Amino acid sequence: MPKVRVAIIGLGSWGECHLEAFRSLPQVEVVAICDAREELVRQLGEAYSIPDVYTNADELLNRDDVDLVSVVTYEDSHYDPTMKALQSGKHVFVEKPVATNFRESTAMWQTAKEQGRLLVPGHVLRFDPQYAEAHHMLQSGRLGKPVSIYLRRARPRALFETYQRTHTVFELTVNDLDIAIWYAGSEVKSVKAYGRSVMGADVPDLVWACLEFANGALAVIENHWLTPNEANIMMADSVEVVAEQGIIGFEVQHAGLQTWSGQGRDTSALHIHLNRNGRVSGALKEELGYLCDCILSGEDPVQTSIGDAIQGIKVAEAIIESIRTGREIKL
Repeated sequence: MPKVRVAIIGLGSWGECHLEAFRSLPQVEVVAICDAREELVRQLGEAYSIPDVYTNADELLNRDDVDLVSVVTYEDSHYDPTMKALQSGKHVFVEKPVATNFRESTAMWQTAKEQGRLLVPGHVLRFDPQYAEAHHMLQSGRLGKPVSIYLRRARPRALFETYQRTHTVFELTVNDLDIAIWYAGSEVKSVKAYGRSVMGADVPDLVWACLEFANGALAVIENHWLTPNEANIMMADSVEVVAEQGIIGFEVQHAGLQTWSGQGRDTSALHIHLNRNGRVSGALKEELGYLCDCILSGEDPVQTSIGDAIQGIKVAEAIIESIRTGREIKL
């Protein structure tokens, strides 16, 4: 059976999830991993039986036996390894956000086209059954065209201690921008956004963004890092799409596993990535498996869209500008 030979750059907690997911796919061989932390990459190499480990991405990218590079570095560090991987003739899966500015994202896409390689954004929600089924319903035409899209994403305060390294728009909002663009099937025409810094950080921990699309659809996105830690709710996300002839909606918080004990309540998000006794499941595995199947078959991975992802970066910059100036931004 032919296999896609994969290398992973960046081995934080999400990078290790990539490693687990790729290793669970029968059509994949993970040939190398890379992280600047030598002890970590050596430990993971031993734990997952990866033959070659690197602390220097350039050395890894000089190999000619890698088909696909998965870039899972920090949010503002995607550009360099992605460009070098594409220029060395490799396909690239780059985690969201593909970049933290529009100029870098368009340069990456242009290089991919020049090299004839795939550049695939890591927007895993397109492979989450609930988000995907909502899109399928909209595409079927049964409910008519979408008129209003509301997307909410909330995370615990404790996580903000780590993720305030990146503007909330590029950490949280970028997920919902991709879904809004996917659902609307249109480009964003204008943006008006608001931000608040409740905890006093340099970047807002609460963002509201109002989008108007060229086809007339509207979207409201609410994101924050303000769920009390004591609530033990990792994800309090919700979706509502009002279409011409019906409504689609769901709440992630109430769809997952919940546990009550003497220590309080705990909610677990099991739909994105789960590894139990070495058996991996979830949307991440589906996403990476789909890409590898497309590489082997030569098909275009149409369930993902680098064009939509780059539009999302352009809109993200407009949201930040609207928050800064208090003005509506025309795109």
